[in-house]
Amino acid sequence: MPETPDSLPLDDRERAARLVQVCDNIRHQVSQIVVGQEEVVEQLVIAILARGHCLLEGVPGLAKTLMVRSLAESMNLSFHRIQFTPDLMPADITGTDIIQENRDTGHRDLVFEKGPIFTQMLLADEINRTPPKTQAALLEAMQEHEVTVGGTTYRLQEPFFVLATQNPIEQEGTYPLPEAQRDRFLFNVIVDYPNRDQEGEIIDRTTSTASAKIESVVSGEEIVACQQTVRLVPLPSHVKDFVLDLVRSARPKDPATASWVRDMIDWGPGPRACQQLVLAAKARALLKGRHHVTLDDVQTLAFPVLRHRIVPTFNAEAEGVSVDELIQRLIKEIPVRSKQLL
Repeated sequence: MPETPDSLPLDDRERAARLVQVCDNIRHQVSQIVVGQEEVVEQLVIAILARGHCLLEGVPGLAKTLMVRSLAESMNLSFHRIQFTPDLMPADITGTDIIQENRDTGHRDLVFEKGPIFTQMLLADEINRTPPKTQAALLEAMQEHEVTVGGTTYRLQEPFFVLATQNPIEQEGTYPLPEAQRDRFLFNVIVDYPNRDQEGEIIDRTTSTASAKIESVVSGEEIVACQQTVRLVPLPSHVKDFVLDLVRSARPKDPATASWVRDMIDWGPGPRACQQLVLAAKARALLKGRHHVTLDDVQTLAFPVLRHRIVPTFNAEAEGVSVDELIQRLIKEIPVRSKQLL
């Protein structure tokens, strides 16, 4: 039986329409503070709808911190920022048990002092400037949305997102994220320079008395409801096949892998890449006003989903071939099994 675009029930279609309105309002609010970067903001919103975390890379001064703070304000979410440094300890993130005296009884008790990770949107600034032990303190929180300290587990408030930044320059003295931790991020988003007109507008906004204030346009509870709506979006079989073919084709040890992949890719993405690419594509489909996923959704989001999950070989690096170029070649070589719903 052929798949139909409008296969969501009526109630779900109404929720999907509300989701589009909410996301448009969010982007409008952020645009009052951040000039340009529309694609980056869209990818951050998609990641939030897909219940994923983001790794942002860009040189200093591109408003990464401002962008994340503006998103949190527009969603009425609690926000904390952690500046990662070489002397930061895991307890500085998660919190620790401290001894406090009970004024009524006079006894001393252990009381858990929550760390900055107990928030809804956490900005981990320059995450590659802190040692692996401290980086690993984020792993449980990112995956399980909970923190364990002193044998006691504490749930984090939903929704919970980690948006981490990395500086691609000044790499001396940094601690690159291991592959296992990079895989925890849904997207690796590249934040680029603004164009000339945008940079001129930045000057006008930041060197005058003009000011803008962000209004909260959605609550945390509504965000959680939107995340559930995303999961209801149907996935056509030919799009699922394309996702499987794309991700598996990037694994050099797969028997069906092309010979150039073995020469250019040292390590490929795991099953989590398939899961997160599908969820992100579902979120993008709803943002575009559709109730089904298309190949364009998958092909567009393949870059932020896969670029941190593919490790190029020395040959690829020596030839100056970027990971994005490898992903582009993989997409071009995947045959489309069906022409439905393109």
